[in-house]
Amino acid sequence: MHPIANTDQSTAWNGYEGTHWADNAQRWNTVNAVVNEPLLRAAAIASDGRVLDIGCGTGQTTRLAARSAPRGHAVGTDLSAPMLERARATTAAERIPNARFDQGDAQVHPFPPAGYDAAISRFGVMFFADPAAAFANIGRALRPGGRLAFVCAADPGRTDWVRALAAMGDHVPVPDFRVGAPGMFSLGEPDRIHALLTGAGFATPTVEALEVDAPWGRDAGDAAGFLLDSGPGRHVLGQVDPATAARAHEALRSALRVHETAGGLLLHGSCWLVTAIRA
Repeated sequence: MHPIANTDQSTAWNGYEGTHWADNAQRWNTVNAVVNEPLLRAAAIASDGRVLDIGCGTGQTTRLAARSAPRGHAVGTDLSAPMLERARATTAAERIPNARFDQGDAQVHPFPPAGYDAAISRFGVMFFADPAAAFANIGRALRPGGRLAFVCAADPGRTDWVRALAAMGDHVPVPDFRVGAPGMFSLGEPDRIHALLTGAGFATPTVEALEVDAPWGRDAGDAAGFLLDSGPGRHVLGQVDPATAARAHEALRSALRVHETAGGLLLHGSCWLVTAIRA
């Protein structure tokens, strides 16, 4: 087992949250797949490229990277053993021989120095306890001239699921989704992204706005149940009595109804698409 510095996140992703994502891998991948094409385009993976996928989860982006590099390989890393178990099983079922997975903490993981041509991440870089250490370690894993590309959450005010969860605020404590607060929106400020990457030895960081509409369920009831069955949802409902939890659930369902379409429930999200070059 490699060293772990980000112990709080390790506990979460090796507990219920990681199990929930592993058990619902197809559904979470459907939600997040809307950024796959711009992420891989930005990564510019060569056919013989060596790719590192940070916070790979159940490995969808690792598999896509491996397919983009048929004469190279892709390595996915994540803190979560349940998600990596699902990643390995799916990769074996899809018969992708040039993708593998390691459990580890990007802040301290012993990546091979200059061992990769590209590093990617789909919503996996916002949860570092020490982002400066993590990006520096990722930078050391890239060869000079290697490319970093990642997608992270940008503006909670333009993110529909955040606004929908806020509708429960009269009944349950809602998590802090301010830009810059620890967690999902910790990299919401472009200036902070620039400072972190240049401090970690990257050149020419670019931060591009990426606005997406993602499918979250069949309808408002389906999406509300899915959101509240995730780790954060269970946490907030667990702090109140069942009657109050039911009122919070109904408040969320009501807030989501405006997003129902003939093709299912779509939620808008505001993201940053970030690229940089290892100096």
